[in-house]
Amino acid sequence: MAKTSPVAFLKQVRMEIRKVTWPTRKETLVTAVMISVLALIASMFFLAADSLVGYALSYLLK
Repeated sequence: MAKTSPVAFLKQVRMEIRKVTWPTRKETLVTAVMISVLALIASMFFLAADSLVGYALSYLLK
């Protein structure tokens, strides 16, 4: 593998960063809201499942 100088490396990095398609503010906001809602739904599901298993085990062990 050929070694590149730090200056050449930084130039290559700049060229690659220019190729990146950055999300808009609206896309970022929509994605963040969707993730938050899905995390809330998942946490509610696991809370319900854990409670159900806990009640079942306490019933069986009494």
